[in-house]
Amino acid sequence: VTDAGTARERLHLDGAAGRLIWPALFRAAVVLRFVPLFVLPGIEGRLFTPLGVAYIVSILASMLVSLTVTPVLACYLLPKLVQRQAQDTHDTPLVRGLKRLNTRVLHWAFAHGRALLALSALAAITAVASLAWMPRAFLPPFNEGTLTISLLLNPGTSLAESDQIGTLAEQLIASVPEVVQVGRRTGRAEQDEHAEGVHSSDLEVDLKPAGRSREQVMADLRTRLAGLPAVVSIGQPISHRLDHLLSGVRAQIALKVYGDDLDTLRGLAADLQARLQTVHGLTDLQTEKQVLIPQLKIRIDYDAASRLGVAPGPLLRSLQELIEGERIGQITQGPRRFDLVMRLPDAQRDASRLDQLLIETPTGHVPLSQVASVEDSDGPNQISRENARRRIVVSANTDGRDLSAVVADIRAVLAAQHLPEGYSTALEGQFQAQEQASQRMLWLSLISLSLIFMVLYSRYRSVVLAGIIMANIPLALVGSVLALWWSGQPLSVAALVGFITLTGVATRNGILKISHYINLCRDEGETFGQALIVRGSLERLTPVWMTALVAAFALLPLLMSANAPGKEILHPVAVVIFGGLISATLLDTVLTPVMFWLWGRKPLAQLLDARQGDPF
Repeated sequence: VTDAGTARERLHLDGAAGRLIWPALFRAAVVLRFVPLFVLPGIEGRLFTPLGVAYIVSILASMLVSLTVTPVLACYLLPKLVQRQAQDTHDTPLVRGLKRLNTRVLHWAFAHGRALLALSALAAITAVASLAWMPRAFLPPFNEGTLTISLLLNPGTSLAESDQIGTLAEQLIASVPEVVQVGRRTGRAEQDEHAEGVHSSDLEVDLKPAGRSREQVMADLRTRLAGLPAVVSIGQPISHRLDHLLSGVRAQIALKVYGDDLDTLRGLAADLQARLQTVHGLTDLQTEKQVLIPQLKIRIDYDAASRLGVAPGPLLRSLQELIEGERIGQITQGPRRFDLVMRLPDAQRDASRLDQLLIETPTGHVPLSQVASVEDSDGPNQISRENARRRIVVSANTDGRDLSAVVADIRAVLAAQHLPEGYSTALEGQFQAQEQASQRMLWLSLISLSLIFMVLYSRYRSVVLAGIIMANIPLALVGSVLALWWSGQPLSVAALVGFITLTGVATRNGILKISHYINLCRDEGETFGQALIVRGSLERLTPVWMTALVAAFALLPLLMSANAPGKEILHPVAVVIFGGLISATLLDTVLTPVMFWLWGRKPLAQLLDARQGDPF
C-alpha cells in the first residue's frame, strides 16, 4: 500500500518509476528483520515461521506490483489528478486540515527539538525498563473451549474402584453450569506411548460460553472434585500436550529430583511438595505416583539350578509366560476380537502354590522350590529414569498468577533446600522455553538490526541518516509496551514476534521521509532548511498515514476477538503492532523532521555531492 501510494503521489511519468526503484527495494530489504523467526527451534519455530514467510512473500509481491503494475495503472487512471496537483486542489478537507496542523506542530518542534528528543528517549527507556515487571509466558493463554481433567488414584487400585470414582467425578463435573458434556478414558493400553494403569483416568470436558471466565470455571471444578480420593489436575488438551513436549510432564511446571535411592527420592519429593504448598499461585500440586505395591518375587538359586542343569534365562521366561500369560491366538466374534492367552489358573499363581510348580530338568521334574524362592513382597510401581538417572517429578500448574513470579518463588525454595550428596533438582516447563526463546530472539534481533543498518548505510553512506531512520524503532516500542500493559497480555513469544514485525513499518516511515528530503534537494532545487523539511514532511504525510491506517484496519478482527478460540496466538501480535503503529506514526511525524533538522545538513550535502544522479 505504501509503495502504491508513493507511485501515485509522484506521477511524473518521465522517469517516475525509476525514482521509486531504490526506495521500494530498500523497504523490501527490511525483511531482514524476520531472520530471528527462521532460526527459532521447537514449537515456537513451527508456530511463527509461516508468519514470517507470508509477510516476506507479501512484501516482495507488493514491491513487484509497485514497480510494474502501479505506474501503468496510474498513467491511465489518474491523469486528471495529476493536472489538479499543480493547483494543490487534490487534497481532501481532512488532509488539508492535517497538513495545517502538522505545519504548526513542526514549527513549534523545531524550537524545542532537543527537549522533545530527550523526552522521547526517556519514554523509550521507561518502556524498555517496564518490561522487567511485565508478566511473562511462553505462549499466550489458550481458550480451547475444552478442559482435560486428570484423576490419579493410588497405583494398584482395581478397575472397578477406579470406574466407580470416575463415574462420581463425571457427575460432579456435569453439575457445573458451563459444562456441555463429559467423556472419560480410564487407563491406557500397554502398547500406548504413554501407557497408564487403570488407576489413571482422563476426562475431556466441553464447555459453553457463559458469564464466568475459564479460570473461574476451573476453580469451581477443583472445589467440587476436592473431596475425591484422587489427585486432580486440570488443563486444556493442546496446552497439556505442549507441556508434555517441553518437559515430559503434563503440567506447566515440572520439578525433577534426580538420585539413586528410591526411598530417598520419595522423601525429598514429599518434603519439596510440602515446601511448595506455601508458594502463592500454585495449584494442582502433586508428586509422581511412585509407591510400593504388592509384588510376587522369584529369586533363582543359581548354584542349585547349575547342579540340576537348569538354565536361569529360559526358566524365568517360562515362569513369566505361565504367570502373566502367553498370547497363542485370537478369537473373532463379528467385529470384536479377543486374544487367546494361556497361563496358570488363578489358584496356582500365588506364592504358596507356585513353589510347588513342577519344572523340567535333564534328570526329571522337580518342584520350583528346589531352584528358586517365591515370596510375596512390596516393590515400586514404576522406576522413572532420565539421562541415565533415576528421577521423581513434582508437578504443578498456576491459578492465573504470573508464571515468572511463581517460578522465582520456587527457585527461592529450592535455593534453601539442602540435598544429599549425589542428588540434584531441575526445574522445567513452559517458563524455561520462554526464557530460552527470549534470549535467542534478543541476540538474533540485534544481528538482524545490524544487517538492516548495514543495508541502509550502503545506500545513504551516512551513519547519521541510517541512525535517524532506525530511531523510529524505539518510538514504536513505546506504544507497543503501553498496549501490552493496557490489554493485560503477558510478554510472550507471540508479543516478541509482534515487535519484530513492527520494526518494518517504523523503518519504512523513516525511509519515505529521508528519501523524499534528498530527492527534493536534488531534483527540485530545494536547499537544506526548515522549509525543505516542512514541505517534505507534508508531502509524505498522506502515504505515511495511509500505511498506518490500512495496517490498523487490517488488525481490527484480531484485536476484537481476544478470547476467540484459535486466535490467541495472533492477538498479542496484533496488540503489539497496533500500539506501535500509533506511537511510531505520531512521534515520527514530529521527531524524524526534528532529527533531520538537527543533524541532517552535513550528511545531506555529502550524499548529494557523491550521488547526484541516483534516485532515493
